[in-house]
Amino acid sequence: MRIVVTGAAGMIGSNLVHALNKLGAREVIAVDDLTDGHKYRNLVGATLTDYFDKDEFYTRFARGELGHIDAVLHEGACSDTMEHNGKFMLDNNYRCSKTLLDACLAQGTRLLYASSAATYGGSSVFRETPEFEQPLNVYGYSKLLFDQVVRRVLPKPSSQVVGFRYFNAYGPREQHKARMASVAFHHFGQMASAGKVKLFGDYGGYGPGEQSRDFIFVDDLVAVKLWFLQNPQLSGIYNLGSGRAEPFNNVACGVINALRRRAGQAELTLPELVAQGLVEYVPFPDALVGKYQCLTRADLSALRATGCAHEFATVAQGVGRYVDWLSAQAPV
Repeated sequence: MRIVVTGAAGMIGSNLVHALNKLGAREVIAVDDLTDGHKYRNLVGATLTDYFDKDEFYTRFARGELGHIDAVLHEGACSDTMEHNGKFMLDNNYRCSKTLLDACLAQGTRLLYASSAATYGGSSVFRETPEFEQPLNVYGYSKLLFDQVVRRVLPKPSSQVVGFRYFNAYGPREQHKARMASVAFHHFGQMASAGKVKLFGDYGGYGPGEQSRDFIFVDDLVAVKLWFLQNPQLSGIYNLGSGRAEPFNNVACGVINALRRRAGQAELTLPELVAQGLVEYVPFPDALVGKYQCLTRADLSALRATGCAHEFATVAQGVGRYVDWLSAQAPV
């Protein structure tokens, strides 16, 4: 198979490239914008047949100049939820995706693309139907707008089209994301720099550190996407999370205890971590009041109905593996 991965130097894209190589795929074409040259590190060790800048790829693929492509795994997007430039966001996340969809349908190329749980925004129900879609920012709206286009195609797509609404992904190769990197990544950094992890205190009826998210380890996310790649008869829009909501306290405990295990130290309970000053709670910031989701949990009913039975790692399991990976990285 000839497979294109857009956003190939990003966190999810690069993990997909490496996973495809492990499955024996050698006809992998990477697409990205390497203006930030540091991202190249995520592709070191991968086997690629070609690389295209994103602007060149979208134009040439739409013209049919790249020959037969079996599938496009579309991860390229602006994922900064704090980006308020709507024109920029819609150009990057909607228009590029729409151009790509049209070309895939015209050429019979399968399209597996990244949507986002940000499409739900202010909703308390996370199910893939319009009544629960209430984006709180232009990022979430840009993703929803493309999902709506895909819905009009889905009854009878000419080739496979699958959208995945990612929840809180974490794992290797996200160091370039800066403030948008996962909580686990930032907790690891806080332990290295300050010897403790800081969490929000009480807010929204939740106790200190008890605000919860559906955290999905990137290896699990990749495994599900590759399962769909191996099942070309399936199309649709699906949530991609663990199906569990776990508190930020669990992430902090996971990071600290993984580091303690590596140092030959005994694991500690959350009260013990707090008592020893390894976990510290800070006042909830005024800037986030009314703009913060205290709970997310993917409804996996639609995903399970496809026959996908993948078992997702808990935070303790995934974070433990992630800390081992981070600890093994050479300083840059």
